[in-house]
Amino acid sequence: MTSGILIVSSRRWRASVLLATASLATGLLASVPTQVHAQLIRSAAGIGASAVQGAFDQFRIDLGGGTTAGPGGSFGGIRREINWDALPFGFSAPNNMPANFFNMNSQRGVVLSTPGAGFQVSGALADVGTGQPAAANFGNIDATYSSVFSPFSAQRLFTPISSNVTDVSFFLAGTNTAGLTRGFGSIFSDVDLANISSIQLFGAGNVSLGSFFVPNFAQATAAHFSFLGVSYATPTISRVRITTGNAALSSGTTDQAGGPNDLVVMDDFVFGEVAAVQVVPEPATLGLLAVGMIAVGAFARKRKV
Repeated sequence: MTSGILIVSSRRWRASVLLATASLATGLLASVPTQVHAQLIRSAAGIGASAVQGAFDQFRIDLGGGTTAGPGGSFGGIRREINWDALPFGFSAPNNMPANFFNMNSQRGVVLSTPGAGFQVSGALADVGTGQPAAANFGNIDATYSSVFSPFSAQRLFTPISSNVTDVSFFLAGTNTAGLTRGFGSIFSDVDLANISSIQLFGAGNVSLGSFFVPNFAQATAAHFSFLGVSYATPTISRVRITTGNAALSSGTTDQAGGPNDLVVMDDFVFGEVAAVQVVPEPATLGLLAVGMIAVGAFARKRKV
């Protein structure tokens, strides 16, 4: 009688272990967030700043933060903007701008990189350093650029040097701690050709979230702008790669409406406040845990009564 009772108890214990293991494994796997990234895209192109202002403002609304900027270009701790215009003349054309200026000097959580030779912000009339004020709109690089490009918000523009690629990485403002943002958008000056200029987004782990083409305006006229912004419901973007046109700015390289050279520069950046990366266990890790617990159950079956 005593032996029978022990056998029944052992069987019940084994069944309980297996049931608990299966339930826990199912619950853990179900708790892994589905990696679905639905983008909200705003874009526009046309002559004059007014042609893109509506899309730009709507993207601001998408990100949130209101209309009043605080320190560091922060709008309510929800959105940040960079318009380049308050950059000190010491970091303006013909001088290069430090790649980490907008994380260390002006702490907005952005660090830049490029395969080229650095970055430059165009000159302004009030600049008083050596070689300043530089000719407007990167006319210091090539004289024709002064009439090709136009600022969306006067007076400065932004470009990589010796490259047409700019990488924007996001950090908790003023730190070396990488983070994520809900969205990113930029104003572009003089996008002539379709399907050339683009924004590619990357998520945590440097996984590509897709590439998005900047809308073009195929008319040979100065002062035409484009805007492209992509946002998500939650902080998702760790890095942005911006491709501006199909050639780098350089002396003797001129923009030709209709091709072959489409030279493009940038103005205002707008992006969601950078948030800390939330570490979530990978499905593979949870799967290993479940397998381990099942093994415990299997071992229990071998117990001798």
